[in-house]
Amino acid sequence: MSDFDNPYAPASGGQMSGTVTFGDQTKPAQAAAAAPSSDLSSALGGGGVSGELIFDTTTADFTADVIQASRDVTVLVDFWAPWCGPCKQLTPIIEKVVRESNGRVKLVKLNIDDHPAIPGQMGIQSIPAVVAFAGGKPVDGFMGALPESQIREFVDKVAGPAPTSSADEQIADIVTQSRQALTAGDVEAAARGFGAVLQMDQGHVGAIAGMAACMLAAGELERAEKLINAVPLEERKDPEIASVFKRLEMAKEVAVLGDPAELESRLAANPADHEARIKFAKILNAKGDREAAADELFTIMRKDAKWEDEAARKMLLEFFEAWGPMDPATLSARRQLSSMLFS
Repeated sequence: MSDFDNPYAPASGGQMSGTVTFGDQTKPAQAAAAAPSSDLSSALGGGGVSGELIFDTTTADFTADVIQASRDVTVLVDFWAPWCGPCKQLTPIIEKVVRESNGRVKLVKLNIDDHPAIPGQMGIQSIPAVVAFAGGKPVDGFMGALPESQIREFVDKVAGPAPTSSADEQIADIVTQSRQALTAGDVEAAARGFGAVLQMDQGHVGAIAGMAACMLAAGELERAEKLINAVPLEERKDPEIASVFKRLEMAKEVAVLGDPAELESRLAANPADHEARIKFAKILNAKGDREAAADELFTIMRKDAKWEDEAARKMLLEFFEAWGPMDPATLSARRQLSSMLFS
């Protein structure tokens, strides 16, 4: 589209810039790219940033919902008002295109009657007006109720064309990358990826398990339990789902195990206090220190393998179930266990 039709388009060879007010703070739009990325609660679906494809925002939330979120995915901001007839024409069309974009863009809607500061600072003089944000700054836009074909062209322009691979391939790639991020400890990135998959396929077992695992890692036990309990009974035998159920069970148990510092003191005073050691192992596991948790159990087994009907070995097997058969901690501990049992 031409610059006359599109007053928000960047100058040739440059990036769109301007001065935008966010709440009571004014900053150059280009400098907004330095803002920190959205927090974990948003990535887990606690707000509009990553939990939804289409949602409303406010002056106060604009930085998180648009500026910060656009560092991860292109965000379209729809400036509208309830009395605007063309806005009502545009809404179903642009929402359809966004839903069919396979997560390439999100749509954030701002009612200019309720929140006039930002559109005023951006020079929005006619609505509907749609501005695309990427990398923390506005990069392109259009005015008016465009037809669906032109909106699709606009999305392809600001977010790149749709991948040629199939939806199943896209989902598989995102799930793989998200699992890798979770293993590496980047819970926020993993949650964004699993959330994107769930936007495309709400019943995807791997994404549900992954998102629940992210919630567990963030200490959101109630949310994890609510999510995982929605899985149909026939699918709960899936190893990933079963693993999350076991981890949830263990995490809830840890809440009543006591103070880890007190347990360490008990062990320092009496290294043969196996009850304290097995509790301490559970706490270490809940904190994600799997190798240390396994080491505590091996300590018990080396001192008294038969203690409490082989409680340490049985607990280690429960850890394996929670960690999954291919987790590095599982593989390492299994080798140690085999060496101990068959030496």
